[in-house]
Order: sequence, then structure tokens, then C-alpha cells
Amino acid sequence: MTTRILLIGGTGLIGRSVDADLAKRPDTIVTSLTRRQSSGSDHVIDFECLCAAPEVTLRTVAPTGAEVAISCLGTTMRAAGSQAAMFRVDHDYVLAFARGAHALGVRQFILVSSVGAGGPGFYLRTKGAVERDIRALGFSRVDILRPGMLLGHRAQARPMEVIGQRLAVALMPLMVGRLFRYGGIDAKTVTKAIARLVGQAGDGCRTYDNADLRRIASQTASR
Repeated sequence: MTTRILLIGGTGLIGRSVDADLAKRPDTIVTSLTRRQSSGSDHVIDFECLCAAPEVTLRTVAPTGAEVAISCLGTTMRAAGSQAAMFRVDHDYVLAFARGAHALGVRQFILVSSVGAGGPGFYLRTKGAVERDIRALGFSRVDILRPGMLLGHRAQARPMEVIGQRLAVALMPLMVGRLFRYGGIDAKTVTKAIARLVGQAGDGCRTYDNADLRRIASQTASR
């Protein structure tokens, strides 16, 4: 059986890898929605139109619906330029995508969030808000990934993030016990975990930290 997947954020560190990996599988069809063309398989949409009319916008690129929706969309304060602009991307665009996906009959929603979501600080409060609002939409199954510092090469360099990645690698031996969830994790590990979660049976909402993601990814490698 073929699983139809809607993907948003397919040009980022995780999204690019998810799109490439799922495109290789004979049992999945991926429709990647982007704001600008980055590959021949992308479907460029207006994200403001997505916010205004989620179902109509998604139905133009997925007229027969989908079974799974994946959001890897996210930005930084530096890239966005302001708190309002960052919230627009990390919350409003993601939630509009989820609303449209739900209207198209999507059963499972997979969200890449962040460790500490819902905690202090604007970034974590934003992540907590989008998690809460997606849970409330009524998907049969919601999988929320909360990785620590993502390790990997980005198409667009973020100097401060490069420094943060190096620091995260250096500190990994010290990140034990409860601190383990805040440590670095390879983007490819997160990608493998997402691929493993696609189409999983069982309803409800589940969250995954670094340890969970590594465990799920290893199951992918061994099957």
C-alpha cells in the first residue's frame, strides 16, 4: 500500500534529508511544499495563502488527500528578524499546514519541535504553543519530536549554530542522565526516526526526546 505524504520545511537540515529518504521508498509518495523552488519535486506555495485558506491551498497540490503530514519547518530569530516574524513561521505557518492536512483527511501528523518546548523564553514558548494547537486539531495520531542541538551541515550557514554544534559535540560526554535530552543529535538520526514513524499504527499523541529518537532510528537500521 502506498502512503501519501505532505511535507513542509523540506529545504531545511532535517526536511531535505527526510524528503530525499522517503522519495527513495517504493511505498511512499512525497509532496514537498516550499516557499521557493529548490528541487524539481518541490511544490511552491504562498504561505500567506496557506494561512488564509489552508484546505484550499493544500488541495491544489494534493487533490486526492494524504495519509501523513510532516512538518520540519522552523527558523531562528536572526533569520526571521523579529519575534513576530519568527512566530509567523514556527507557529502560524505550521499550524495552517496542520489545519489544511487535517481537512484533507490526514491521519498522522509528525512535528519536529525542540527539547524544552513550552519552557521559558520566546523560542520555547513558541514551540510549546504550536505543539498544543496541533494536538487540539484532532488528528488520530500525533508524533512530536523534541531533539536537542541538531548536528549536520546546513545549505545556508548559520555561524552561531556552527559554534553551538561544536560546543555540543565537545559536551556530549558530560550529557548523561536527565541532561542527555539536551545534548547534540545527528540530523540523520532524526531523519531515520521520522522515516520509521511514518504510517505507524496506534492512535494518540506521543513525544520523543534524544534517547527515543536514537532508539527508533536504530530500529530503522536493523529492519
